[in-house]
Amino acid sequence: MSTSARENTAPTLAALESIERRVLWLATSMIHHANRVRPNPSGIKVGGHQASSASMVSIMTSLWFGQLRPEDRVSVKPHASPVLHAINYLLGELDEHHLTTLREFGGLQSYPSRTKDPDPVDYSTGSVGIGATAPIWGAVSRRYVGSLSDAAGRGRQYSLVGDAELDEGAVWEAVLDQGVAGLGEVVWIVDLNRQSLDRVVPNIAAGKLERLFQAAGWQVITVRFGRLLENVLARPGGQALRRRILEMPNPEFQRLLRCSAAELRDRLPGSGERSASIAELIGGIDDELLLAAIRNLGGHDLDALREAYAQIDDDRPTAILAYTIKGYGLPLEGHPQNHSSLLTDVQYGELAVKLREDADAPWSRFDPSSAAGLVCADTARRLHREPVALAEPPAVPADFGRTPAGTATTQAALGRALLDLTRAAPEAARRVVSVSPDVSSSTNLAGWLNKVGVWSIEDRPDWFSDDAETTVHWREQPTGQHIELGIAEVNLVSLIGELGATWSRWGEPLFPIGVLYDPFVGRALEPWSYGIYAGGQSILVGTPSGVTLSYEGGAHQSITTPSIGLEQPGVVSYEPAFAIDVEWTLLASLARLGRPNGTSAYLRLSTKPVDQRLCAVPTDPAARERRRRQVVAGGYVLREAGPGADPGVGAAVTLVAMGALVPDALVAAERLEALGVPVDVVCVTSPGLLFDAVQARDGLADAPDWILGQLFPAARARPMVTVLDGHPHTLAFLAGINRVPARHLGVSHFGQVGGLEEVYRHHGIDVESIVSAALDVVR
Repeated sequence: MSTSARENTAPTLAALESIERRVLWLATSMIHHANRVRPNPSGIKVGGHQASSASMVSIMTSLWFGQLRPEDRVSVKPHASPVLHAINYLLGELDEHHLTTLREFGGLQSYPSRTKDPDPVDYSTGSVGIGATAPIWGAVSRRYVGSLSDAAGRGRQYSLVGDAELDEGAVWEAVLDQGVAGLGEVVWIVDLNRQSLDRVVPNIAAGKLERLFQAAGWQVITVRFGRLLENVLARPGGQALRRRILEMPNPEFQRLLRCSAAELRDRLPGSGERSASIAELIGGIDDELLLAAIRNLGGHDLDALREAYAQIDDDRPTAILAYTIKGYGLPLEGHPQNHSSLLTDVQYGELAVKLREDADAPWSRFDPSSAAGLVCADTARRLHREPVALAEPPAVPADFGRTPAGTATTQAALGRALLDLTRAAPEAARRVVSVSPDVSSSTNLAGWLNKVGVWSIEDRPDWFSDDAETTVHWREQPTGQHIELGIAEVNLVSLIGELGATWSRWGEPLFPIGVLYDPFVGRALEPWSYGIYAGGQSILVGTPSGVTLSYEGGAHQSITTPSIGLEQPGVVSYEPAFAIDVEWTLLASLARLGRPNGTSAYLRLSTKPVDQRLCAVPTDPAARERRRRQVVAGGYVLREAGPGADPGVGAAVTLVAMGALVPDALVAAERLEALGVPVDVVCVTSPGLLFDAVQARDGLADAPDWILGQLFPAARARPMVTVLDGHPHTLAFLAGINRVPARHLGVSHFGQVGGLEEVYRHHGIDVESIVSAALDVVR
């Protein structure tokens, strides 16, 4: 519907004001009930942010009941979740019994959640800054889906942002990305209440924010004052008062909100040459008008907000800066410490009287025949969405049937596997979209990129297409399958999270793969984790990794990422040692994406050249399939004790290695055999899956545990040495499977620059250290 059409059917101001008051009441009541009415045996504070909700009531009322279309999506400021639930309740999307369950186990979530709340939530929010930027990546995902089908349609992507969220660096990383300026469907509405958790922030200035957004190519609309205050400012002396309000520090303005009319008349004129004209102006208006006018900011004026929406330019992103008051309409409005404050029972009763509500029966909807009731019914019809029809993702093969030969790296194997997918399963390959932060060449994606092209909103010429020395061809087009961002890992994982949610948003499954340097996985972890929490399914590839990246020095050598993969919910992590392991784990990970109960994956890859013959892939088809299943399940026995071992005893020690350290474990095994110590070598591909299997064996998890009997049968239980290029605790739990003596080798301190052997020796993960640890544990 066009803007003019929406204006012709716009609800009356009186009806909107009635809805606005009821939304404020319901949101406040939900929090009050959770804290003051519902039993709380533990005595731990429940919370709920009444003040932060109140500052958003006008903005959200005007948006839902006068602006939104069913194809639009909104990311709601985390602390305004009760406002969202109140609106959904008035629209019939939430039953009354849910209103008493805010922050209760199984009830309304503390912050909006797509996957856990019972009512419609477009974007999960809660981690500051991430929910704010999510609609940017949602817009990119919607446009990408448009290259496959028209299922996503059109629609604006709104973000309701608290001004304190703009302190987050992730916000500006997203705003400044070069591709964002072309996303005209992105609209941010900033709740400019100038308060953070602890205080009134002295230096939040709309002018500075305006310049920042404008410099990034955004349209900026500032909604400073409402109609009532503008009428006062139109009187003689009004320009002086306008300048006085705009120029005064934020804390001074907030203090005015706590003043009586007499105090206001004393403080507001200030000093200087304008004070006399201001005093004369406010001397001519009564106390009630004066108190109301100083509070009449644009973010609380429904008409002013409606005018702002009408100015949105859909050719570029828009930031609407709406001046608001934290706690607006509540007894605690404007108080510098009201962020976590709660109304007392007395204050709640006074609010009921003020809003003409019943404190003993707080959950009433409007009479369906009233003007407000008719607006709610009309809005519910207008915003109705049909349930998304989920599509089955295209089948992903389990095995290409190819056995890599020669010397290769696991990093290079990723690009090769993606190219093989285009030949073996083109429908599945078409659903793959890779994302990287300006590291496509250095992570061996060049071949894939040349094959599928780079995604962009429009076709752009490749000026180096005829340059014979150019090996990476940058063909940008709407059908490309690789998205290149700037060097901002938070943007990358936020985007793959949204790309990984298209199956549930629009019924179009994608297979997003984000590739970044492994040391920066920690930097990207929070937004990726939040994307997974919100239902986004994706594959994150960390490469190159570990101290194996020896010549790059300690700053580029990851240590904790293997345990991150082990511990991250909703993720299956793999650290393959060989190219065939990369292929099998990647295909298995792709097959888990884009579906209900799907899971994300994390692959940790290396640039260490490895002789692929060491993998000893079985030639018999049945044995090969058995090996593949073991690789995908978490590991396999790569080497059993040699001919010199006592048949009745077998190995004397088990070496358990992962990733880049597997070849070194095999060399150590040969050394030990020469010393008369027979050795089994187990190659672990996923410590997380093995830990799940251990928990399942003990009745603490729902997971298959068959792999334990194949890797660590009780009959072959021997002292154990574990080794990996990462923190040693990642594999330490394996010794507990059969309760054997063990030594655990790995990396537990920052590294050094140098040759591979030197760096391995420095960390005690070289062949000599493995042999020494094995001798110690068996003697």
